[in-house]
Amino acid sequence: MSHTALIPSHRKPRQSASKTALRAGVAGGVLSTIAVAGAAGPAQAEPVTQTIEMPTITAGLSTTVAASAEATQQVALDLETQANQDAAAATAAKAAKKAKAEAVRKAEAKKKAEAAAKAEAKAKAEAAERASRASRSTERTTLSAPSGSSSSSGSSVSTASAPASSSASGSAASVVSFVQMQVGDAYVSGGTGPNSWDCSGLVQAAFRTVGVDLPRVSQSQSTAGTQVGLGNLQPGDILYWGGAGSAYHVGVYVGGGQFVGAQNSSTGVVQKSLDYDPPSGAVRVL
Repeated sequence: MSHTALIPSHRKPRQSASKTALRAGVAGGVLSTIAVAGAAGPAQAEPVTQTIEMPTITAGLSTTVAASAEATQQVALDLETQANQDAAAATAAKAAKKAKAEAVRKAEAKKKAEAAAKAEAKAKAEAAERASRASRSTERTTLSAPSGSSSSSGSSVSTASAPASSSASGSAASVVSFVQMQVGDAYVSGGTGPNSWDCSGLVQAAFRTVGVDLPRVSQSQSTAGTQVGLGNLQPGDILYWGGAGSAYHVGVYVGGGQFVGAQNSSTGVVQKSLDYDPPSGAVRVL
């Protein structure tokens, strides 16, 4: 026995012819396919389109974005509303300031007008007072005692007749002239003119012509001025019959010992001597 008889051979086993032919056929087919593909590849190549998939926004993120947009819109609306309110407030403040300035201007104008009216009225009153004082200083009528006297308050009152002429001036002259112009008018209870009078209505209207507003009734007119004695009468003095404050009749002394009064429905407005109906007292307003 050879010394190499037990050593296995390293030679590969021979393959059968069938397997070899099969393998050669497969290899040839593959190589043919590759060769065909290689030859046709450059001419038949088509562009490769690659599709990239974008991430999809989840429902939660969409809701958040919508809420943010809505909040931004609300802020814009709020800012616009605030701007409109600020503009309206500025306009209202401007209008209020203008109205206040106008009101102040009107108030000042009214105040100046009232002051001017008061000054004019005061000037007229002073002029009337000066005229009245001048009249009083130039005329002093003294009445002598008549054969009879009348006294409703316990003291005798002297009356006398005198010339019918009057030397009144100023406001007193205006009062005297007014009542004398009404002589012959009718007497009507409650009458205030222009063609019918009662006693106090005639006196009130006469003094109103010189800016003196007397009370309406005889009782109040008998205390409307300064009480004077019947021996010191001046034209324009108010004569009253009855007590001071409770007089039932009034008239106007026109000078010369005479008076004018709306006596009654039978006589109407007359000018008579004090002897005709001696008064109880007199008050001086002018």
